Amino acid sequence: MRYNSFNQPIGDEVKSFQNPKNPSINTIEGKYSKLEHLNSSHVDDLFTLLCAKENDANWTYLPNEPIHDSDEFKALMNTRIESQDPYFFAIIDKATGKALGILSLLRINTKASSIEVGHIHYSSLLKRTRIATEVQYLLAKYVFETLEYRRYEWKCDSLNEPSKRAALRLGFTYEGTFRQALVYKGRTRDTDWFSITDKEWPNIKQQYEDWLDEKNFNSDGNQVNKLSIK
Repeated sequence: MRYNSFNQPIGDEVKSFQNPKNPSINTIEGKYSKLEHLNSSHVDDLFTLLCAKENDANWTYLPNEPIHDSDEFKALMNTRIESQDPYFFAIIDKATGKALGILSLLRINTKASSIEVGHIHYSSLLKRTRIATEVQYLLAKYVFETLEYRRYEWKCDSLNEPSKRAALRLGFTYEGTFRQALVYKGRTRDTDWFSITDKEWPNIKQQYEDWLDEKNFNSDGNQVNKLSIK
């Protein structure tokens, strides 16, 4: 513990602090997938997979109500293509070249060296796949190693149990609940906060890489060992 001249406890010294960078990359590539800065070429794939009525449940905890009209969806995507915060990516399956979902970096605070992953919208084809995990690894690596942020956040509706489980599985630490944090879709939302810090990243990174290794999957493509970050 450090103390100042008044014998008050103070935080650890941060040496040579520099503001991190804003997201600006077009492609982040992995073994099974890649993240591409959202553009018009992704819209048709995403409309087909995200906007069918049988997938309406995937919109419950997102800011928008389900969209079934292609022009309305294209208008939303156009605003996201132009947006710098949030900065949107399409999730691409390298085997097919198809866009399977969306995520973004948002609440970009270079002065605080803090950034959040959010607006995560996985199609049903993407859920519980290697790609679903790999893109989270790729984005976290970009945040810590290229952009050089100190803090990486995940927030979700406190009633969104799949999102909370995913955050913990991916190595985020639960920090608490902001009660009545906002109103959306005509209802109240308590927001659960999770984070990873730059000091934690090297250990978490290694566990991602061990899980993503091809040796961790059998001939049927099923995982041998679960991802359970400690």
